[in-house]
Amino acid sequence: GHNADIIAGKAAEEGTQTHNAIENYLAGEEISWLDDNGNAKYSLEVWKMILKFEEFWTKYKPILLASEQHLFSDEYEYAGTGDIVVKIGDKIWLLDIKTSNSLHTSYDLQLSAYSKAWNEFNEDKIDNIGILWLKSNKRGEDKSGKKIQGKGWELYESSRSIEENFELFKAVYSIYKLENPSPEPILNSLPLKIKLEK
Repeated sequence: GHNADIIAGKAAEEGTQTHNAIENYLAGEEISWLDDNGNAKYSLEVWKMILKFEEFWTKYKPILLASEQHLFSDEYEYAGTGDIVVKIGDKIWLLDIKTSNSLHTSYDLQLSAYSKAWNEFNEDKIDNIGILWLKSNKRGEDKSGKKIQGKGWELYESSRSIEENFELFKAVYSIYKLENPSPEPILNSLPLKIKLEK
């Protein structure tokens, strides 16, 4: 009911604040929890997620290739925005930053589609896709050294390949196109002023 709307709104706001702070951080800006008057600019939960991203970035030292990259596929006719494309070691990763309490299969399908769109127009091809999950239940670094993770965050990789996820994406997308044969953007024309007539 009403509480669900409040919770969903709060989660969306947390995600937006975290993404904006990360985008600014990657642009070289200093990110501060407090404003000039000593008031918190972010909730404690958001600030912790920003710090988890900073830990990932400083520990694994990825090289940023693109941030908030608009992507489109001429071949398959879809578009979207990828969070970040980075080089870690000798691999190029397309990463989605998630602040949700859980991860869903649709994220893997979306990333596979974005990777295909990236590869249509870039010489440096995507090797891996992953979700940088900032609300993971991981307790710390992976003791085997094989996984990228820390306390409360992880770089999640699908158990399916990019190709397998893309095949699933195409199946879902074909249903969407079947049910929406002529999709068009919804345009609203609203007045800029109103006044009560007497």
